[in-house]
Amino acid sequence: GPSGPLSQPAGPRGPSSSARTRRGASAVNFVNMIDNLRGKSGQGYYIEMAVGTPPQKLNILVDTGSSNFAVGAASHPFLHRYYHRSLSSSYRDLGRSVYVPYTQGRWEGELGTDLLSIPHGPNVSLRANIAAITQSDRFFINGSNWEGILGLAYPEIARPDETLEPFFDSLLRQTSVPDVFSLQLCGAGFTQNYSAGSSTVGGSMIIGGIDPSLYVGELWYTPIRREWYYEVIIVRIEVNGQDLNMDCKEYNYDKSIVDSGTTNLRLPRKVFQAAVKAIEAASSTEQFPSGFWLGEQLVCWQAGSTPWHIFPVISLYLMSENTNQSFRISILPQQYLRPVEDVASAQEDCYKFAVSQSSTGTVMGAVIMEGFYVVFDREHRRIGFAVSMCHVHDEFRTAAVEGPFHGVDLEDCGYNVPQTDESTLMTIAYIMAGICALFMLPLCLMVCQWRFTRCLHPLGTGDFSDDISLLK
Repeated sequence: GPSGPLSQPAGPRGPSSSARTRRGASAVNFVNMIDNLRGKSGQGYYIEMAVGTPPQKLNILVDTGSSNFAVGAASHPFLHRYYHRSLSSSYRDLGRSVYVPYTQGRWEGELGTDLLSIPHGPNVSLRANIAAITQSDRFFINGSNWEGILGLAYPEIARPDETLEPFFDSLLRQTSVPDVFSLQLCGAGFTQNYSAGSSTVGGSMIIGGIDPSLYVGELWYTPIRREWYYEVIIVRIEVNGQDLNMDCKEYNYDKSIVDSGTTNLRLPRKVFQAAVKAIEAASSTEQFPSGFWLGEQLVCWQAGSTPWHIFPVISLYLMSENTNQSFRISILPQQYLRPVEDVASAQEDCYKFAVSQSSTGTVMGAVIMEGFYVVFDREHRRIGFAVSMCHVHDEFRTAAVEGPFHGVDLEDCGYNVPQTDESTLMTIAYIMAGICALFMLPLCLMVCQWRFTRCLHPLGTGDFSDDISLLK
């Protein structure tokens, strides 16, 4: 803070110059990163990156739910600009291709490496893997203003395999940037700009640290359960303080992840049905068409008269670093009802319900993240949540992070995927074969014995029929 050594004149009795410059450098860097994200509601947040030599500036979607750095490298109807590998003297071709499917859309491209820097990020340049996208389907979004994607998750989910080093791992290996980044996604209520047709959103990605000016209250941490996606454990869900009362494993079936590249809060089928039932009941003073809850229909009110108060608060309880405790993060309808501007006239405010059903587990997308400052503390294998300085709220309620709450063995809420990799399958096959052999052996012996006794006793003797009865 201002009372620290930075505010003292650098006299002979001041702190050593190395300490001063170190503190100064980090402060300057973070200030430079504030408000370095842009985007449009529902179309993701992007950061500007400079790729190649001389630098080609491109807008890149920030995605904590994947691990490849990929940029458009051929003309496409939705791209204003794209990466020209032939114009970069530092580009190196790796001679491999890559294919990446997402929940929606897919792309394929050619792997290479090039020099990268982030103009409003740490003051470093590094060589990183780049997938040059040559073909794609439902990946780029018309009017979204981004030309590539920055996958910030772990090597395990990188394509074509975990040997392709993700951007953040390259950054750590080649520079002294600390192993942490944090995201403040501000949503549409922050810098409303209707001239663009649909509301623009803003935010900050602090690479290498935590900026205390971006949150209020304290940071609460939940462990990263496994380093592939940013997987966490949800132990309880409430709607307006009412527990959904499900077996907590259901909340994490088959995983729960924090994913800035997804717009909605996505919930497993059973959990989604229970949550919608509870939200519908809480807001029953007004009737909504079923298509609204399925995300297929908009609901509109006269401008400025959205009845926020009739919609409930949704609370997710996350396992704390002490596994017998949890803390809860609560989001408002201002987060889970997403404004859709380009459809509405100026006289109406229209919204889409941004909670949806998932077949791949819970996804805490932008809808959740826009309420909080989220710290991806990779060094300590944990994710922190604090109330964001920029979340949208009203005079009655605010997003909240509160704890601790007590529980027992909350780790048991995690879902364990039945292992079916090849080695396991082989083991199972051998065991089955062994069991078969054990069963077959007495059978073979019996048959042999029977054939043998048949030779000894001609048919029709009493002994034989007794043998038969034993075999029943």
